[in-house]
Amino acid sequence: MKAISRKAPAPFNFPQFLVLAVLLFAAELLMQGCSSAPVPEAANAAAIPKSETTPTAPPPKPDDAYVASGPIVVENQVDVLALRTGVISQISVDVGTTVHKGEVLALMDDREALAQRDAAQAKLKSCEADLNDWEAETKLAETDYERAQRMRDAGINTQEDLDHARYKFEGSKFEIEKANRELDSARDNLRFYELELQKTRIEAPFDGVVARRYVRAGQTAAQGDRLFWVSAVAPLLVKFTLPERFLTQVKTGKIVYVSSLSVPEQTYPAKIVQMSPLVDPASDSIDVLAKLEGKPDGLRAGMTANIRLTPPVSSSR
Repeated sequence: MKAISRKAPAPFNFPQFLVLAVLLFAAELLMQGCSSAPVPEAANAAAIPKSETTPTAPPPKPDDAYVASGPIVVENQVDVLALRTGVISQISVDVGTTVHKGEVLALMDDREALAQRDAAQAKLKSCEADLNDWEAETKLAETDYERAQRMRDAGINTQEDLDHARYKFEGSKFEIEKANRELDSARDNLRFYELELQKTRIEAPFDGVVARRYVRAGQTAAQGDRLFWVSAVAPLLVKFTLPERFLTQVKTGKIVYVSSLSVPEQTYPAKIVQMSPLVDPASDSIDVLAKLEGKPDGLRAGMTANIRLTPPVSSSR
């Protein structure tokens, strides 16, 4: 049995231990210096939360400075339509022509309508003559019946003669009723063909100006086709809307001031003649209609105008 030999432990080396401790102390100081380094400004800015700012709405305009806009219109503005089918034989006006109510704008070929009207007149005269004949015949039949009745009472004629006279008299009265009905029908036909003849005259429905012309001479127009567009020139009206807050401030009869977009410095007074009794829930606004006073030379129907509730500081009329 062999004996196990053990090595004796190495003696403690103090210089090496001192060097190791110094190195560990230096490493600790280095780590503390890195951790205490100043943080970059960008990092600080990212770390600090920014306060969110909500944009503020611009202050509302004062009511005196409020400006609305809207179209200038007229009450009467219509398309003149063909009331019957026919050929345009004559054009009497053109675009820009001033017309008066009842003035002829154009004529249709009226030869067929004239012939129908003349035939209706002849039929009416024939019916009138027939009525006159039957009225005379009835008077004669009545006289014969009265005479036959007296003769029968005297025993001169027979009952058959009296019955014959009575039937003739009663038949004549029925013929008068028939002639009256035919006469009424002939009068109705004459009125119809006179109206058809009148439809060949294209007339202005009111005083105004011809704004458009859709036809030319020789063209066939069907019933309902547009022939002219006639527009009145006065009075001028302006339509616009106001916010709901003006509902208690603006009343019927109030004067507003109208100017055109082309000449904004020229203003014209207008009186409010109509206001909507309801507020539009979609836009929170009210519809307003104002009538321009007089005949403003600088404004025309169809223009867009600005409307102020108070007169501008430097306004000229």
